[in-house]
Amino acid sequence: MLALYGALALLALLLSAGRGDVDIYRIEGTSTLLQLVLSPLIGVVIGLTVVWLTRLSVQRFVWARMLHYDFRELLGPLSSREIFILALASAVGEELLFRGALQPWLGIWPQAIVFALLHVGPGRRFLPWTAMAFGLGLGFGYLFQWSGDLGGPIVAHFTINYLNLQFIARVELRAPASGTPSMT
Repeated sequence: MLALYGALALLALLLSAGRGDVDIYRIEGTSTLLQLVLSPLIGVVIGLTVVWLTRLSVQRFVWARMLHYDFRELLGPLSSREIFILALASAVGEELLFRGALQPWLGIWPQAIVFALLHVGPGRRFLPWTAMAFGLGLGFGYLFQWSGDLGGPIVAHFTINYLNLQFIARVELRAPASGTPSMT
């Protein structure tokens, strides 16, 4: 997985360099000091809100419990160190590519569509994850556009991935005879 996110970051740098963009992290000349400070704080708020909504969904909706169960099966056991590295690598690699390299070139909506397509899982049961990725791609894109830097989107992305991977790895849902996971 680390190689994949490294490749995404390298692709982002190559795409930006090919367009003559020397600073992939920032939209040139648009960030104020206030925006540079607020962007990561807004990223934390967005990240924690999405994580809270995820927990709420797992408690209330069968499809969310199924996603949790399926992700746990796909990922296998993960250590805290592996979760941290995976969350950091995915946040940096994906944000550099989608918001840093593709958004200035394609626009907010097209980059969000491509971001969602990267998050198509193995089967229709993963469609809520793909839809969430599309919505977050838009949200991260608008945050990047407003702030002029990738600080907020990277922090939000890391917060979501880190806390949700911790939750998936640590909270086991048992599958009853009907095949629908329940909280234990």
